Amino acid sequence: MVAAVRTAGIEHPWAHQARAAEHALDGESVVVATGTASGKSLAYLTPVLSALLDGSEAPNGRGATALYLSPTKALAADQRRAVRALAAPLGKAVRPAVYDGDTPVEEREWVRQYANYVLTNPDMLHRGILPSHPRWSSFLRALRYVVIDECHTYRGVFGSHVAQVLRRLRRLCARYGSDPVFLLASATAADPAVAAGRLTGLPVTEVADDASPRGEVVFALWEPPLTELHGEKGAPVRRTATAETADLLTDLAVQGVRSVAFVRSRRGAELISVIAQERLAQVDRSLARRVAAYRGGYLPEERRALEHALHSGELLGLAATTALELGVDVSGLDAVLIAGYPGTRASLWQQAGRAGRSGQGALAVLVARDDPLDTYLVHHPEALFDQPVESTVLDPDNPYVLAPHLCAAAAELPLTEDDLKLFGPATAELLPQLEAAKLLRRRTKAWHWTRRERAADLTDIRGEGGRPVQVVEEGTGRLLGTVDASAAHTTVHEGAVHLHQGRTYLVRKLDLDDSAALVEEAAPPYSTTARDTTAISVLDTDTEVPWGPGRLCYGSVEVTNQVVSFLRRKLITGEVLGETKLDLPPRTLRTRAVWWTVTEDQLDAARVNPEILGGALHAAEHASIGMLPLFATCDRWDIGGVSVPLHPDTLLPTVFVYDGHPGGAGFAERAFHTARTWLTATLQAIASCECEAGCPSCIQSPKCGNGNDPLHKRGAVRLLTTLLKDAPEA
Repeated sequence: MVAAVRTAGIEHPWAHQARAAEHALDGESVVVATGTASGKSLAYLTPVLSALLDGSEAPNGRGATALYLSPTKALAADQRRAVRALAAPLGKAVRPAVYDGDTPVEEREWVRQYANYVLTNPDMLHRGILPSHPRWSSFLRALRYVVIDECHTYRGVFGSHVAQVLRRLRRLCARYGSDPVFLLASATAADPAVAAGRLTGLPVTEVADDASPRGEVVFALWEPPLTELHGEKGAPVRRTATAETADLLTDLAVQGVRSVAFVRSRRGAELISVIAQERLAQVDRSLARRVAAYRGGYLPEERRALEHALHSGELLGLAATTALELGVDVSGLDAVLIAGYPGTRASLWQQAGRAGRSGQGALAVLVARDDPLDTYLVHHPEALFDQPVESTVLDPDNPYVLAPHLCAAAAELPLTEDDLKLFGPATAELLPQLEAAKLLRRRTKAWHWTRRERAADLTDIRGEGGRPVQVVEEGTGRLLGTVDASAAHTTVHEGAVHLHQGRTYLVRKLDLDDSAALVEEAAPPYSTTARDTTAISVLDTDTEVPWGPGRLCYGSVEVTNQVVSFLRRKLITGEVLGETKLDLPPRTLRTRAVWWTVTEDQLDAARVNPEILGGALHAAEHASIGMLPLFATCDRWDIGGVSVPLHPDTLLPTVFVYDGHPGGAGFAERAFHTARTWLTATLQAIASCECEAGCPSCIQSPKCGNGNDPLHKRGAVRLLTTLLKDAPEA
């Protein structure tokens, strides 16, 4: 193994790589939380490949085995390349194979029987490997290491699901006589050992001192200029981040600078590549072919071709969604463009870290969108550079997450009293409820799955729900790619401009019954943006507490979201050309919520008049969502909110905070039980912020559907002060 590492050109590992490998070889689970391009792969690959080489430990003639988990298919495919390169001098002792939804059926049997380093994702482990564990018995019996790459991405409800999938894996390993060591790799994060321990359910040692050399990274904050155009109420229109990023990508490509532009939306990635290609064609036709788009929804062979072209240097520029942020280990990039703040500092540094991966100097540019949050950040660099990255938040004990995994575990092997400790303290309370719901049945000392359907199909661990919509070329019947069911209404509605591999298509028909969007190639001089409305109705109030004349409530709600129209915008300027109505069915989410109301008397006491009421409620809603992760162990992307100056069910000004998952996820319930301390902390966060009228540190939200408008900071402070004056102690 040492010889193989030397063959790869590495004479001595960095200190953090050596420490991580040492812990792994001593049988300790370890998390390496160092910067991008700090060689985390080598830190876990050396002990893993060393174990695979050691044929003397073969209990079944197969030798030791290892499992690699990544959040995306692209990263698994990329890691297979890295393993093959490092293990080339080792001959056939290391047999890596990808096992995911793209793996051909005829290959799957070979992977089960002969591969000793299987690369997959949590979804395939949950639905494919664990329910079929008897067919994987020889692999699980010999399992020495489980590698969890990019583990900081397992947060919120998705992270909580993955935590329970890993507990099911550990239980089956114990059944087959193995006790694998977990090796985790994370971008720089707060308390990585705590998060890794919560994810795996095991004590994890932390290696966080990055000893790798870093080239200088110049970080630019770029605000697009104002144009001569004027928008609503005469306000000047700023050039779009999309157009500005496309120009920067073009300039970099002309100079031969290898660059990636990270874009928040799939459509944005396609649009940037199209604009850059058109600009480059005017300079040199051969350059236009060296810029492309990369996003989820492409066919597997398209993704692999792009990854290969990027590795080989054939591509100079790529406009990509976060599918690439967690996808490809790119070396030799000179610049990274980030079109719009990605939502968290952890994500920002992860994307920026893709530049300068060979130790050379590099450039990172954050291009601000015309949005209060982005505007604030480019004018207040300290909010990015002087603040620590966020903690990775997940809660494996969440009963809404735990229940379906207990059913899945019982279907894999009947649950016994000995399993209760593994799945956490909430298990003992949940099992009687699952029995009452006739999902599990207790016989003698074990609980058994009672239904005919597969228990693993009870839950979608990513919570996306619904069949992906297939995008089909109308004239030829050719499948272009897919769009998530949750995004179909906003991206492939009738009349939408759909971009794929640099080609522009118009959507002629969206067939929701058959989950298909029919498109035809076209060249419209505009892009399209869907507009939607969100309403919330109270279905049932479980608990209600008087807060003076106001009320704090918890119960079931129905959130209705409907795409009602779309705007056509000029490609470069973003100028609105017109609006077209749409007739799409509303989408509903039945979930749990906490809400509070205020009366006219309270509004008078708070000096909140009708003109500022909407902004005050909206600001309080945003800030309370931002603070809830401190009290409910959730991620702000797992919860939603609505504020209404006069709600038809309460007949009062009302603020709702709801779980963004069907049936609820327990966050709103915890918010209800800690409401006084939660809303007091919210008030303190807004009041103590030094900004004048509101900023991302207090009332602006990176996920606001209304563009953070209206917001009224002082009104929110007075409103919450009045509300909390009458709040009961508990």
